[in-house]
Amino acid sequence: MRLVVAALAALVLAAPALASERRPTLSELEGEVICPTCKTTLDQSNSPIASRMRVFIRERIAAGDTKSEIKDALVDEFGESVLASPPARGFNLLAWVLPLAGVVGGALLLAFAARRWASAREPERAPEGTPLDPALERRVDEELARFDG
Repeated sequence: MRLVVAALAALVLAAPALASERRPTLSELEGEVICPTCKTTLDQSNSPIASRMRVFIRERIAAGDTKSEIKDALVDEFGESVLASPPARGFNLLAWVLPLAGVVGGALLLAFAARRWASAREPERAPEGTPLDPALERRVDEELARFDG
């Protein structure tokens, strides 16, 4: 059942991503491309090169290019440093894997520490059937009698 739900969720989320690939928008690409002059995303840059890049992106969108084609053309012109997120291959794959590994490792470490801490706090209990000390039993009876009224 979980597999079916996960597959349906993947299909629902894949449709907008595919549409975005086929028909990108300028505002979408502005957040994914970096200005080579000021090293900020195009949506934050006002440099002349950023303006020329926006014009190029608009022209490519009007020509019907996909997001990947536009990004590939920008990479050919400026190099991979023009991409806001590194491609998930080769050495750049570490930029994607290490944060995930850190989060998973931290969660495992936290779960282990919490389990140890919880087991260390369990109070010792007398085995069932062990009689109480007569003085303690008398004191408990007296305390309970106060609540009976």
